[in-house]
Amino acid sequence: MFAVILVPLLPLLASLIVLVGDEGSRNLRAKIAACPIGAAFLGAIATLWLVATEGPITIRFYDPASLAILTFPIGFYIDRLSAVMMVLISGVGTIIYTYSIGHLYQDHHDRRFLALLGFTVSVLLCLVSSANLMMLFLLWQVISCLLYLLAHNHSHDATRRGAVRTFTLLRVGDVAFLAGIVLAHSLYGTLEFQELFARAAESTATVPLLPGIEISGATAVTLLLFIGAMSKSAQFPLFIWLPGYLYAPTPATALLHAGIINAGGFLINRLAPLYGLSPTTLHVALVVGALTAVLGATMMLVQNDIKNTLGFSTIGQMGYMIMECGLGAFSLAVFHLIAHGLFKATMFLNSGNVIHKARQEPASPHADPHAEEREFSRLTWFTGFTVVFNYLFAVESFTKFLYPNPAEVATYFQAAALPTWLFDGLIGGTALVIILGWFYIYAKAHGQTMWVPNVTEGLRHRLYVLFLNRLYVDQANERLGWAVTHVIRSIDSRAKRRAP
Repeated sequence: MFAVILVPLLPLLASLIVLVGDEGSRNLRAKIAACPIGAAFLGAIATLWLVATEGPITIRFYDPASLAILTFPIGFYIDRLSAVMMVLISGVGTIIYTYSIGHLYQDHHDRRFLALLGFTVSVLLCLVSSANLMMLFLLWQVISCLLYLLAHNHSHDATRRGAVRTFTLLRVGDVAFLAGIVLAHSLYGTLEFQELFARAAESTATVPLLPGIEISGATAVTLLLFIGAMSKSAQFPLFIWLPGYLYAPTPATALLHAGIINAGGFLINRLAPLYGLSPTTLHVALVVGALTAVLGATMMLVQNDIKNTLGFSTIGQMGYMIMECGLGAFSLAVFHLIAHGLFKATMFLNSGNVIHKARQEPASPHADPHAEEREFSRLTWFTGFTVVFNYLFAVESFTKFLYPNPAEVATYFQAAALPTWLFDGLIGGTALVIILGWFYIYAKAHGQTMWVPNVTEGLRHRLYVLFLNRLYVDQANERLGWAVTHVIRSIDSRAKRRAP
């Protein structure tokens, strides 16, 4: 058990190693500090093996009865979901930290950034192993503050504005998150995950929504918690903080897109038994996720900057992940979360090399400029085929690992089930769009034309401008902020005039 506690403490030790000492040995200490983070990764793998063979691990440091200041216990609850996330976070954190040592070489603020990076990894490890909802929420707030500190650069206006916007907009979802916690405690009397799930399953409590309209307590709690997940995972319309964060250093954006932004998806999967009690919330998650996936992928296509393209790709992928949760496929969402974290971290860390190579022009052209392209194309198709072929088996095996009880998986799918006519219509419509899209792409690639209404030409340009400007959500947010500020100043000035 003591070795399990060391996993989140080792990255914190790395931060302390970076901070102590003089400036002359900072590069050496930065390299030494990579060892504790790497050891945390090995410890996370050992924890995963221990949980898989012996069951969940429960560690309690303080009990409410023994400490009057706290009204909730502090401790860890590590099941298979938590252990898998710990391996992902510590592994990606080790890679990003090692990359950052060279990336920030000779930077005057490298000690600060590396220390914050290690601290962020430590907090993330504690977050995914939290024993109760309140502890998870508090660590959720710490992560938001660390996001601000990692991105903040007082000498760059765009970076500073992006950091402030990130910190501000995440508070919108956190208000709903906290309200959901308060409501859950008032309805069920506990915030411990296992007790919360058991009491919610037995409870018949309802919450009045409007006069004469009531919803179940589980629906009210999960809807509020879902808003918190929406803000952290950049769901529409709360995604506008993510593009501004792309001005942050490359390691910070890599850690965000590989780990931190997955916190919303982790929250939903952590509370899967609670969400399984509310088909309404699952359907809302399906709609929000599908809308975010379509909008994020569409906005990605009109970007002309590699980091913006990757950023909107993340928004689309997070939409897919939330949509999978809305379908009751929680294990698929976790599998997607892991796969996305690995490849998106790689893409962000390699984006600088791509930009550097793209700006270099060869002195003389190749004899066959398409030879390498064709060879790479074959390799890409073969790799894609292999991944898709093994994907079905990997997902099925991962589902059995994450949820050994098939009845639990069936319960989630049953709760998220759609009416037959709606499901068939969605499948048929999606298949039709895919087929028409392939026909259109094939015809255009072979110099042929496919008949489309004339009105689509003008509509295409309007949609391009619309998505290029991110649906003007940023402008709407600025006007809303201006209006709120104006109202607050008016109230403040009137209060001052009436004051004696």
